Amino acid sequence: MWNEKNQSPPSDRSQVVAIIIFLLGLQTLLPWNFLITASQYFNERLLVPNTTTNGTIDETLKEYNFDSCMALLSQLPLLLFTFLNSFLYQWVKEHFRVTFSMVVIFVLFSLTAGLVQVPMQPDTFFSVTMATIWFINMFGAVLQGSLFGVVGLFPPRYSTLFMSGQGLAGIFAAIAQLCSILSEPDPSSAALGYFITPCVATLGILICYLLLPHLEFARFYLNRSQSDKVEASQDLLSSTGKKVLTSKKKDLEASSKTCSHAEESQERSSVLTVLKKIRLMALCVTCVFTVTLSVFPVITNQVKTVYTESPAWEKVFTCVCCYIVFNGMDLLGRGAPSLVQWPSAGSRMFPAAVLARLVFVPLLMICNIQDSATVVFRHDFGFITIMALFAFSNGYLASLCMAYAPQLVQHKDCETAGSLMSFFLALGLVLGACLSFLLDKLV
Repeated sequence: MWNEKNQSPPSDRSQVVAIIIFLLGLQTLLPWNFLITASQYFNERLLVPNTTTNGTIDETLKEYNFDSCMALLSQLPLLLFTFLNSFLYQWVKEHFRVTFSMVVIFVLFSLTAGLVQVPMQPDTFFSVTMATIWFINMFGAVLQGSLFGVVGLFPPRYSTLFMSGQGLAGIFAAIAQLCSILSEPDPSSAALGYFITPCVATLGILICYLLLPHLEFARFYLNRSQSDKVEASQDLLSSTGKKVLTSKKKDLEASSKTCSHAEESQERSSVLTVLKKIRLMALCVTCVFTVTLSVFPVITNQVKTVYTESPAWEKVFTCVCCYIVFNGMDLLGRGAPSLVQWPSAGSRMFPAAVLARLVFVPLLMICNIQDSATVVFRHDFGFITIMALFAFSNGYLASLCMAYAPQLVQHKDCETAGSLMSFFLALGLVLGACLSFLLDKLV
């Protein structure tokens, strides 16, 4: 049994645990990113034939408000079940929560892939898709909250790797979208291959997760709380035995009280107690994602290129300058804390830096948005520069928040802190999505 007081932790051989943590981060956001980038496919399935006055058949999109409904039915279960997961961990083991969630996500994406080849009425397809999106995000919330709790048990570097994995999910989906635009394959075949991809990825990452407890480095941190408790009890019992031999009854009673006190200290603190310790980081991560989701992608999708004479560039402009630039710079931002962590957790500069991101909301709203009354940054370069800074700051500050929070509590409360931070991250997503409806009407 490893004892961190007397021996150093085992090494992460070949960085296998680091790679698995990175892949687990990718898995938490892979479903959401594949759903939002498939928006065009879903909307095409909702086209309804309409006979015009001259007898021709035209396809129109019924007022399903698919994108808005998808955002609503994605963020609500994310918020609700992330909150429930903050308490669920006390009754359901983390291993079961993670494994079961990934299995369900795999099954639901397999269903989505299978429905590509099944003709359905638009109303039926809409209902089935909305139900699928709800359950994918429901189990995705449990998965994300559980994994944040697990990652909180590891050194801070692994929280950064986890966040970097989340950033890669967006790039992966954006590149898949770009390839689809450029290749222009048969729509049905392209959609089938597109949805099979997250199925294969989920299955592979599930296998990696099941291997995690068998790795010596991971075992050390996953079992540290339990082993600490056992070792503390053994040490106290040993000292109790010595005192009994010398002081008999009086010392026995005193050592029994000490042992009881030590056992109580090993118990997890209440959720409210942990929340008080991490409240600043929780508010910061909420603010970061509220700002981000308020303008991305609802506002940024509306920005157009000035090079309208180039049909090829105009066709890929949104995919490249909105999704790929954002996800690429966000990934760099999430990885940057592994090199430098500034401001520090206790610095007043940290919340100031988070609040400073509010400036990106008006900056992006005055880019080259079609039919907008106020356009200041008309050129593509201005939009790309703002997007790059906007995305980098999102990834960097969010990653710092998630890495700092477990450092503010005792090791036994790291899982609780991770689950709570996951809830406040989801809260930021919901608030940002709600705010985007208002900002959309202002441009």
